[in-house]
Amino acid sequence: MNLKKMMAAAVMPLLAAGCGNREIEFDACGQIDATDVTVSAESSGRILSLDIEEGDRLAAGQMLGAIDSAQIWLQKKELQERKEGAKARIVDIESQIAPSMAQLENLRKDHERFAALLSKDAGTRKQLEDNESQIAVLEGQIAAQRQTYGQNNDATMSEIGMYDVQIAQREDQLSKCRIMSPINGTVLTKYAEAGETVVSGKALFKIADMDRLFVRAYFTTAQLASLAVGDKVTVIPDDGTNSPKEYEGTVTWISDEAEFTPKNIQTRDERADMVYAVKVSIENDGNLRLGMYAYVKI
Repeated sequence: MNLKKMMAAAVMPLLAAGCGNREIEFDACGQIDATDVTVSAESSGRILSLDIEEGDRLAAGQMLGAIDSAQIWLQKKELQERKEGAKARIVDIESQIAPSMAQLENLRKDHERFAALLSKDAGTRKQLEDNESQIAVLEGQIAAQRQTYGQNNDATMSEIGMYDVQIAQREDQLSKCRIMSPINGTVLTKYAEAGETVVSGKALFKIADMDRLFVRAYFTTAQLASLAVGDKVTVIPDDGTNSPKEYEGTVTWISDEAEFTPKNIQTRDERADMVYAVKVSIENDGNLRLGMYAYVKI
């Protein structure tokens, strides 16, 4: 018998004892439960504040407290300063080569003048060739300057990109120092207090959605023939009164395999040797409590 079956076998006698009210006609029974979330610290440090108490109703995304984030904030500030310093090293290439471009423009004007003089036999070819040589040298220098400045700018932009990544990492770390509620729900248990030093992964509190509860009940193979996901059923909580209120429930999940073969189980057909887990969702009007036994009628 695997662990899952052993646990189920251990639970079923308890369910049988709790669902022993024979005055209520039912097909299966189980305990009322809720979807709960254990919220853990996502950062290590001292808890600066944690303004919750057990029983508090919280909204999803609600800010509840914070873990000390001073060092992370300072690291982010340092990275931002380094980024600004790197941005200052980016050069305007056209401005840097402007003097050389002006010199090149003068040489080209000289070239036109020397060519005109040579055509009228008023100048020499050597003047023209020297001018052409100067133009070629300067054009090469300008191309080299463009390449050097461009490479330096590319390296600086890469450095800035690295700082952006590191800043984003610090921002993510800062966000994890904020303690938030992940869902709408009620605080069931509080595990930590303001002033405590915690490590990442330390449980802070448990919250459950108390508006939408469910009953995990067990049905026989025969009963499953008339049961499908989405079906409406009747749920009757065992509240200790002689005429408990009935609730409409919705089947949200049916196990695709038998969990065990119990000899003592509270179903309509107690001779059945195979049962399947079924999850029935119910709306809480404020009167349902976790752990209450509930009867389910198809």
